[in-house]
Amino acid sequence: MKATQKLHDLGQSLWLDNITRDLLTSGTLKRYVDELSVTGLTSNPTIFDQAVKDSNAYDVAIHKKLTEGKSGEQLFFELALEDITRAADLFRPTFDRTCGADGFVSLEVSPLLAYDTATTIGVAKQLHARAGRPNLFIKIPGTKEGLPAIEESIFAGVPINVTLLFSREHYVAAADAYWRGIERRIAAGLRPDVASVASLFISRWDVAVAQRAPKALVNRLGIAIAQRSYKAYRDVLASARAQRAFNFGARPQRLLLASTGTKDPNASDIMYVEGLAAPNTVNTMPEATLKAFADHGEVRAVMQPNGGDCEAVLAQFAQAGIDVDALAAQLQDEGAKGFVKSWNELLSVIASKSAALEKAS
Repeated sequence: MKATQKLHDLGQSLWLDNITRDLLTSGTLKRYVDELSVTGLTSNPTIFDQAVKDSNAYDVAIHKKLTEGKSGEQLFFELALEDITRAADLFRPTFDRTCGADGFVSLEVSPLLAYDTATTIGVAKQLHARAGRPNLFIKIPGTKEGLPAIEESIFAGVPINVTLLFSREHYVAAADAYWRGIERRIAAGLRPDVASVASLFISRWDVAVAQRAPKALVNRLGIAIAQRSYKAYRDVLASARAQRAFNFGARPQRLLLASTGTKDPNASDIMYVEGLAAPNTVNTMPEATLKAFADHGEVRAVMQPNGGDCEAVLAQFAQAGIDVDALAAQLQDEGAKGFVKSWNELLSVIASKSAALEKAS
């Protein structure tokens, strides 16, 4: 039995952190579903930027949309929705079989809206309605400005993937926004079974401190943050607040472990997958990491509900002069800016391809 199947059987969902038209048309994504136990998929502006830039697979569709008078952001979202809805249909049997617990795909609102609450709410509702798929998450960053949009979107019945979370405190704030939306639905007599995941980014922690961490602590910060956040996650699900909501038919907002591809070439290429095994969570991983884990991964110990040794490890980082709270804020800000950069590059690629296709026609 492949390690991916063992991890799935443990109760952790394996999602692919990638989408391209080639993945869909070649049957590769379907093969990952059938052979590597993949049960969902995430996307972001960087992924779409690379997909459009590195392939001619979108050229025909871009040309067609140009003849329809579309361009820029409007054209991109049409391309993205074509890919995302196709992927959602591929995962629909998983969604149905798990009664809506798994089988999701994710599409992000424009990262230019990361600090615009009102517009984010409207766009989230619009994108989900346009897709017309129940197993679509709309990604909203868990920034201070994003939290009210998360609450309002959940209240409106839009499934949300809360992205760009980097710490226990970020996770708890995102969970609070989710439960406020659910509690408002219960108070209004609406069904409270609106799905959500809270995406905690892992590997960027270790990249950020690679030059500052003592040798004994290299590549240990990301997993320690994940362990601390997992404890908070288990505490939230066991809380009286969540238990009351479950009694009305609410479902848990699952913890999603993101950015789990190893960045350090001297480290194991699957260390974040092996170190973050935990039931009732999601690990969304790059294609190379997924294949590496299927090839030579092992399912060892699971993360402990009490956080294991995370506090002792984090205390060592504090002694080394690393302020994890300040670093979490920095990483979230850098992540938001990085997605904006990728977004602008994506629109630039679409504009240049559009110009070339119009000139050739």
